[in-house]
Amino acid sequence: MISSDRRSQDCFATTRWSVVMHLASTESHDAGTALTELSQRYWYPVYAYVRRCGHEPAIAQDITRCFLGNLMDQFRDGRAHAPKGHFRRYLLDQLNVFLSGDWRDVVESGTSSDLVVPGDLETRYGRDNADATSPEQAYQRSFALEVIARALKRLRSEARQTGHLAMYEALEPNLAHDPAAGEYEQLAVRLQSRPLTLAVALKRLRQRFRELVGEELTDTVTSAEELAAEQAALHAIMHEMRTRA
Repeated sequence: MISSDRRSQDCFATTRWSVVMHLASTESHDAGTALTELSQRYWYPVYAYVRRCGHEPAIAQDITRCFLGNLMDQFRDGRAHAPKGHFRRYLLDQLNVFLSGDWRDVVESGTSSDLVVPGDLETRYGRDNADATSPEQAYQRSFALEVIARALKRLRSEARQTGHLAMYEALEPNLAHDPAAGEYEQLAVRLQSRPLTLAVALKRLRQRFRELVGEELTDTVTSAEELAAEQAALHAIMHEMRTRA
């Protein structure tokens, strides 16, 4: 029988960040692919950091694109230093190194990359970080919100695939808090369901949402200890945002 510790090690051995860390010292296509996938996910926190540094939207987008492209090139040609720690911290550390160097030369050279530029960066930045007090805060907030957004997108996709999209859309606003008095009854009439059915469905959605958030974070760490730390950090960031709202 395989021990729980062994199962845990096997789980973290195949996360995208583990692949990057284990293969960073070689010219490995697998490492480059894993890093490309992670970088494509986390355009937004990099962009938010650069914007909060004072750069205009078009410049911030160019800096983000060139930074991520340059980072991937370093892994592809073996120039990258072996990563340490979790992906969130590594990405920020590398961004600071990039911004402290001759980033203008890199941007002006028009460095290309395989990354697809998200189309909603500035809209999200204005919504989420209008009151951010520092680039670091903007980055941490945006990283947490990207994790949440990806988990919600996957939850919605699962609801569509199982034919429960209408119920999901009705219950999604209540994932973070209980419905108001009488709200289950109103939703039950609209969805032609029962209040108890909706209450059970919401409980299951919350559980699945927590699982999906955990999966998103798992792909950025290499151990259970790092995962627990990232979960605690995410909770702290979201709590800070709720208290400011």
